[in-house]
Amino acid sequence: MAKRFEQTAGPSQRQQRVAELIRHALAEVLSRGDLQDDVLTRNVITIPEVRMTPDLKLATAFVMPLGGRDEQAVLKALDKNKKVLRQEVARRVNLKYAPDLRFLRDESFDEAARIDALLRSDKVARDTGRPGPATSDDDDNDE
Repeated sequence: MAKRFEQTAGPSQRQQRVAELIRHALAEVLSRGDLQDDVLTRNVITIPEVRMTPDLKLATAFVMPLGGRDEQAVLKALDKNKKVLRQEVARRVNLKYAPDLRFLRDESFDEAARIDALLRSDKVARDTGRPGPATSDDDDNDE
């Protein structure tokens, strides 16, 4: 009787390893300024995560320009230079097939800011017994 493959909750170790290699390759290409695109050379781009499909044929890179400036322009420039970026990734990462690249805006920074704002709220400060942002004891340490 054939074994059934169970759907795992997360990516496999191989998917994670290949995604990290592609993330490093993309970061290297973008940081060196190898592309002849004004938008990409003008902005510092952060790539916090790359996710691979199980067949390793599609890589989704989550990107964010430093400071969040020109997000749409950066995404358009990355999509426009997708072919060149794929060639550079294929040159740097030894895979049977060079994966197609997809670029999406990284939402994790917004989520982290939202959680930070929640943790600094008066309601949470009251529940934890710590002083809130309005009643900070930082200025009382001059003694």
